[in-house]
Amino acid sequence: MKIAVCIKQVPDSWAEKKMVGGLLDRANVDAVLNDLDEYAVEEALRIAEAHGGNEEGGANTVTVISMGPERATEAVRKALSMGANDAILISDAVLVGADAVVTAEVLANVIFKGEYDLVICGTESTDARMSVVPAMISEKLGCAQLTFASKVTVDPSAKNVSITRVTEAGVDEVHGEFPCVISVVEKINEPRYPSFKGIMAAKKKTIDIRDFASTGAEFTKSWSAVIDAAPRPPRATGVVVTDDGSAGQKLVDFLSEKKLI
Repeated sequence: MKIAVCIKQVPDSWAEKKMVGGLLDRANVDAVLNDLDEYAVEEALRIAEAHGGNEEGGANTVTVISMGPERATEAVRKALSMGANDAILISDAVLVGADAVVTAEVLANVIFKGEYDLVICGTESTDARMSVVPAMISEKLGCAQLTFASKVTVDPSAKNVSITRVTEAGVDEVHGEFPCVISVVEKINEPRYPSFKGIMAAKKKTIDIRDFASTGAEFTKSWSAVIDAAPRPPRATGVVVTDDGSAGQKLVDFLSEKKLI
């Protein structure tokens, strides 16, 4: 099997984030591999290991695919140190500020050319929280989407995949055939920590850095943009009510003023 894993480098969740010119300031904050993408990398490795492995000469390969600045190689290296075989990074100035539509277009073109059997993604990125890119990729590829998987079962000989998806209404069993796009939730597994051997091996693994033109994507202009943004106002001083016998009425008046009752 050829397995692709889509990952993203994002600002550290604990970093103070600022908007500059309608874009998130990424240059001045610590950047990490998107937490939710680690589950996708781990699941890809587990699938490969369960069906012959992805070691050199093994039956499977796991390729990490990302789009971002060259700095994103840091996040890619972590995925490689976990055990992925190689990586592709699409990095081009024309893609700065790309929205989900453009991102999906670029990734889908790269995936199509790679002829992957499975494409595995996290549910969303922690910087945008849109959770739409996996579905958009599957639409552009014209293949099945098996999203929000909490369990994945693969039968390479029959070239089909089954997932379990937990919903508010119960548990769904969803099936699809190769090629397909899968997104996984964080409860699906526990991502492994890169070993020292894995970290050293990752330094020798190939990261194929490509520009926009090489992807064959048709457009770079985003369909959406942030027109304006303002910092969240500081928290206002709370209202102190002294109970002199009328505290209950004051509370009711306050809730009514805020239209909470």
